[in-house]
Amino acid sequence: MVSLPERYLLTERQYPSLFVIDADFQFQHVSAVVKNLTRMGKIPPMIVVGVANQGSDDYLKTTTWPDSKDQAFGDANKLQQYLTDELLPLIDSTYRTNQQKALSGYSLGGIFTLYSMMQADTPFNAFLAMSPSAWFDNKSLPNKLTPLLKQNKLSAPVFISLANEEDMGVDELVQVFESFAKPALKWQFKHFPNENHFTTALPALYDGLQFLAPNYAIDGTDMLAIGDYRQVLAHFKKQQQQWAGFQFEWLHGYQFNKYLFWSKQIRQVDEILVDIQKDFPESFTMVSIHLANGFNKKKDHAKALQLLNNIKTEGESYPGWHKQMSVYYSSINRQDLAEKHQKLAIKLAKKNQFASWEVWELM
Repeated sequence: MVSLPERYLLTERQYPSLFVIDADFQFQHVSAVVKNLTRMGKIPPMIVVGVANQGSDDYLKTTTWPDSKDQAFGDANKLQQYLTDELLPLIDSTYRTNQQKALSGYSLGGIFTLYSMMQADTPFNAFLAMSPSAWFDNKSLPNKLTPLLKQNKLSAPVFISLANEEDMGVDELVQVFESFAKPALKWQFKHFPNENHFTTALPALYDGLQFLAPNYAIDGTDMLAIGDYRQVLAHFKKQQQQWAGFQFEWLHGYQFNKYLFWSKQIRQVDEILVDIQKDFPESFTMVSIHLANGFNKKKDHAKALQLLNNIKTEGESYPGWHKQMSVYYSSINRQDLAEKHQKLAIKLAKKNQFASWEVWELM
């Protein structure tokens, strides 16, 4: 099962990917949460890939390593091999993925997530383990992890959670991280005392995703508190060092536009855009369109036109560019050109499968 980011078809951008174990049970809420958090500017957009299991017996078998006392367990190595040799190459060849690949799992899927993390050749570089079944194999997981942590062989971010549940083995697991994890290892444990084993998957995932993108959400008021535009851009540049990096998403661009007008720095827009083109080149077109929107709303249509002309080559493929051109031509009573660009805006939005709310915004 695959869920693509909104606006996936609009550009050739490459995306991080999130792989979900036990997807026949988990995929719908995971993909919905990723889309919601992305739309609200709290995480970067991701391609979500669900890996379903063929019933409970298969789930039990494929998420665990061998247990000499019970043959119902033991094929985690086969699932790991399938992901590494078959599924990831297929996804990479079919969709525009980048090198950032996270694995998430809940319960037995959580222990498989940690199993995958411990493999030297794991293809993943971030791990979200929600209420992992660390009780398995007489709670042997902490002993397996200890030498890896002591020898600094784990470097990928890892999020672990636990609900109001007993005998999961997670407490012992967390103690090992607290005792032996090197300071450079980015890891977090979060307890959800008001959730049980079945209700915790959604809130734990919500927090785990934001663990991968701390301080990603920011609005105009936050930017005002940071300082002038140079300080704000420095904040964004620092975020590029996070697991999934940073680009201006639509809400960041919208809020940055508001911030510049609120802070009366909008007269410096040309030099600001020079800095954005240098440090955030993939965001330059989208930010320019948002700023043109701001100037159009302030009735400075000439400045809006200048910004739109500066990005004409790439901008012509953006519905928002045509929308702002339509507004400009309406301001000079060229309704023929205004109507032409308005129709192109809607046509491109539908061609690129924009969500209905975005189509209505363009109208």
